[in-house]
Amino acid sequence: MTYLFTAHYQLLTYPMLYLVPTPIGNLKDITLRALEVLKNVDLIVCEDTRQTLKLLNHYQIKKRLESFHAHSDERKLEQLIQRLRQGEEIALVSDAGTPGISDPGFKLTSRAWQEKIKVIPLPGPSAFLTALSGSGLPINQFVYLGFLPVKKGRQKVFKQIKTGGERTFVLYEAPHRLRRTLFDLEEHVGEVEIVIARELTKIYEEFWRGTAKEALEYFKNPRGEFVIIVRRQESN
Repeated sequence: MTYLFTAHYQLLTYPMLYLVPTPIGNLKDITLRALEVLKNVDLIVCEDTRQTLKLLNHYQIKKRLESFHAHSDERKLEQLIQRLRQGEEIALVSDAGTPGISDPGFKLTSRAWQEKIKVIPLPGPSAFLTALSGSGLPINQFVYLGFLPVKKGRQKVFKQIKTGGERTFVLYEAPHRLRRTLFDLEEHVGEVEIVIARELTKIYEEFWRGTAKEALEYFKNPRGEFVIIVRRQESN
């Protein structure tokens, strides 16, 4: 709990919503500050309690957990906001990486801002930033696309990449859709340079670089978690 003493010595409590990044693979990739927050908050809100429990058990942290995921309704959101209004400190975590990036945590953060509840983001792991930094491609300008649409809006994304000039694009993809995305890149975007980062920070971490056509030949049976970085090869 955070306290503030006024000039009249009245004790006031202020609700806090902490956004706590968690490791994307290697459990050592967590900051000392993140561990301190997780130990001291009143409640940890997470996508999957089983996944977060693995991290807490590793660091011997015992704390109450509640789930908040893509299928959580407005009633659950209101319950969490009510707890914050009552002065509780809550840590929001995702299954891996920074809360709010391609996960439903942004709904709680957005509502906290509306309610004038203090939001404190902590720096930490992010799969797409890790992939970008190790890609060797120019990243002075880049566009983060998240997960591509499965159906509606998909062609619009490839058009954006094709007309994006010298910017670098980064996206996430599931293993069972990787080859489809590579096919679409080759068909709709044309000649592109691709870096594919797989299983970042884990035992089988891999960076691969080439064209979409070469990637299709290499990734015949995709497994793991993928980050795709795309840069069009500008003609002279």
